[in-house]
Amino acid sequence: MEGGENENGGKKRGCGCSKQDFLPEESFQSCRSYLNALCNTKSRLRDRLLARSADHMELHEIRGRSQHEMKKRLNWWDIIWFGIGAVMGSGIFVLTGEAARNHSGPAVVVSYLISGMTALLSVLCYTEFCVELPVAGGSFTYLRVELGDFVAYIAAGNILFEYVVAGASVARSWTSYLATLFNHDPNSFRFHASSFPEDYSHLDPIAAVVSLLICIAACMSTKGSSRFNSIATIVHLLVLLFILIVGLTKANPQHFSNFAPNGIRGILKASSILFFAYVGFDGVATLGEEVKNPGRDIPIGLIGSMLIIILLYCLLSATLILIQPYYQIDVNAPFTLAFQAIGLKWAKYIVALGALKGMTTVLLANILGQARYFTHIGRTHLAPPFLATINEKTRTPVNATVVMTLLNSIVGFFTSLDVLANLLSLTTLLIFSLVALALLVRRYYVGGETTSSNRNKLILFLMLMVGSSIATAVYWAIGKNGWIGYAVTVPIWFIATLGLNLMVKEAKKPKLWGVPLVPWLPSASFATNVFIMASVDGASYVRFGIWTLLLLVYYVFIALHASYDAAKETTDTTSAATATCLEDGGASQLHH
Repeated sequence: MEGGENENGGKKRGCGCSKQDFLPEESFQSCRSYLNALCNTKSRLRDRLLARSADHMELHEIRGRSQHEMKKRLNWWDIIWFGIGAVMGSGIFVLTGEAARNHSGPAVVVSYLISGMTALLSVLCYTEFCVELPVAGGSFTYLRVELGDFVAYIAAGNILFEYVVAGASVARSWTSYLATLFNHDPNSFRFHASSFPEDYSHLDPIAAVVSLLICIAACMSTKGSSRFNSIATIVHLLVLLFILIVGLTKANPQHFSNFAPNGIRGILKASSILFFAYVGFDGVATLGEEVKNPGRDIPIGLIGSMLIIILLYCLLSATLILIQPYYQIDVNAPFTLAFQAIGLKWAKYIVALGALKGMTTVLLANILGQARYFTHIGRTHLAPPFLATINEKTRTPVNATVVMTLLNSIVGFFTSLDVLANLLSLTTLLIFSLVALALLVRRYYVGGETTSSNRNKLILFLMLMVGSSIATAVYWAIGKNGWIGYAVTVPIWFIATLGLNLMVKEAKKPKLWGVPLVPWLPSASFATNVFIMASVDGASYVRFGIWTLLLLVYYVFIALHASYDAAKETTDTTSAATATCLEDGGASQLHH
């Protein structure tokens, strides 16, 4: 943590942090002021629920609260490698087996394509926002500008929790694959604490150490992290190329004969599972503040990396089926045991090495995304503002990076993979859905310019689009095999999107790069993400409810008042600056 002097000129004690770093706002300066703030909770809640930020506020005033700026060191080449490194982790080595054997069969290739195109729709929505708002907050910023402060807070709080869980689970998987390289059981590399509950008794110091090493790299330099990520990702791609070449030498086209044993439902069920092999690009969007030329580099980097990933996933899944019949594929280690089945037992070491490299880059991208999310949330005072500090020397968010790494390490040190797996990953899909919805609001509504008639029509069509998408997902989730429900819900979605296209005037055009075929592509992105949410397990919904309740408690007692004071201070400062400019202008005119 950064030390120095406090506002009164005194030195900070202990770790270098004072109360002012955590709660510097007016509402927390005394018990009397805090009680007064609590008494005004209702009016403040009404104010913040309706509050929307603005582009210029996020790009200038809010970003300025970090005191120092992040250095713009990244180009499209860096973003492509970060995109590949963030997404292509261990997912391809784990998820493919379950999807192919239990659901889609050889049609797993189609499932990967469907889930990939769904992810690509979300990437397009993220890209437009990232180009227009190249700041560290990523989806938190986009939602804050278009859907309001409160929605952004709930969404960001949940996705940060998902990042912690994902970082911890990947770190523990790193230990498991390392054990595989040495022909050991994964738990043999962990310490067993018999006094702890079973799910928390296998302590994993390797997971904690790997997380801390990644943290050091992320704190030192974003460009240095980019170079490390590029090298590790290249090694990972070489391993994948090895799998393709060696696997195709043992190919048997007859394995594709029973292409879709469980029909379209099996294909779609598999695609809902495989979608999580594409998750991670949202963290890359938080690097927008450090990109040299956002209008050029971000579209090439984000879209280019996703297209490469879709192609590789389809080729790898097809190779796996060509090597081994789908009903013989192992669910837990599909590629490793497939090579062993064709007499290439030594290949499992190369596969494990590739998985380790992939998980290392995922950990790096994860902590970079976490830290930048938290940095921008700290700027808005919805989280302690000391997290918003940008280190003067490295120009990286050191405070946020260290805090998030400590959380990852603690969770990864104690918690088993089974527990972590049950906590993923409803929030990611929710964020993707909200970003698509926010993009439609951005294109069709501008406060003070959009007419009341167009605003009301926009609300109506969005309600129909959202309602029909949810109804379609629910109909699928309850297992109805008939077509009557879809014959009602899908046309409503189509009519709502068509009505938005024909009857509501587009209020804002993107300045540098925009999603094509608006409103169709964002609407399709929303509908497909909601549809996939229907396949998420019930435990994730329970987790979402509990964690959201905790977020609401923190919001009512802390974040609401901190953000209210910060917003009021910004408004007062802006008003004072405007008044000064007007006075200077008037004096100049009198002089002339």
